[in-house]
Amino acid sequence: MGTIAGRISGARPGQQIVLYVRSGPWWVQPRVETPFTPIQHDSTWSAEIHLGYEYAALLVDPDYHPPATMDVYPASGGSVIAVKTVKGEGSLPPLPTKTLHFSGYDWNVRMTSAARGGVDNLYDADNAWVDSHGALHLRVTKKDGKWTCAFVAQTRSLGYGTYVFTVHDVSQLEPAVVLSAHTYDLSGGEQHYRELDVEMGRWGNAGNPANLRYTIVPLYVPGNTVSFSEPPGVFTHSMLWEPGRVTFKTFRGSSAGRSVARPFREHVFTSGVPSPGQELFTFMFYVVPSDKSPVTRDNELVVDKFAYLP
Repeated sequence: MGTIAGRISGARPGQQIVLYVRSGPWWVQPRVETPFTPIQHDSTWSAEIHLGYEYAALLVDPDYHPPATMDVYPASGGSVIAVKTVKGEGSLPPLPTKTLHFSGYDWNVRMTSAARGGVDNLYDADNAWVDSHGALHLRVTKKDGKWTCAFVAQTRSLGYGTYVFTVHDVSQLEPAVVLSAHTYDLSGGEQHYRELDVEMGRWGNAGNPANLRYTIVPLYVPGNTVSFSEPPGVFTHSMLWEPGRVTFKTFRGSSAGRSVARPFREHVFTSGVPSPGQELFTFMFYVVPSDKSPVTRDNELVVDKFAYLP
């Protein structure tokens, strides 16, 4: 965290400052739930924000609704009256993490907050661990009155190849809890951060029949999301990433590596597929906003194993 401050001239009553920081995408500051910075009587403003590589201050009208994240910050126009950006100086300190060993790979466990699903999720290192049988446990639990989540990412990039992982029953999760298993490249903004996802959950809607989806970011592109209904049980998911093509498959049980196994679900994307960069495979177990079905209890998920085939 650090302090950012400035001065505005010519602001009208009711206008405020909205701040964004570029670290991968642009993230609204200081948090998703508190996106506005007031202008003081002497025309100054200041805020405690997360550090990043570039900073943007927007003077906005009262009817502006700031998105949680953006690939490109908005230009002035409409409710955005003025925009000022500055580059960061020096280098960012490394994020605090702890390391665990799972399925033959080292993974970093995130210990700081990050926005996902329209809410600022708190990630706690205690919510991810490996049991005596070698399975990865991920948990959402309340700590100091707030829900905390789990985030583990590999320590090195693997690139093209087949990613396979086996997950226990996701039907027991509350509707506002989601597991996302995906690639992500913080420096890959020109290719939408090279994000390829297998996601499980109901995204806050208890009546949603679909609780499994395959996606390529950006999600607003027609055809980049395919959703299915997955019944209770253990399922194995695979993602074959090739030049210009990514094939998602889901098998019943622990079917990894069995070429004769028939997929329960599958889909092939041939448009918008990124090329490899510095992406890391990540398991993110997090909470999405839901007025009708908020989280009410601890939720836990088990990932039996992970495998990569070049």
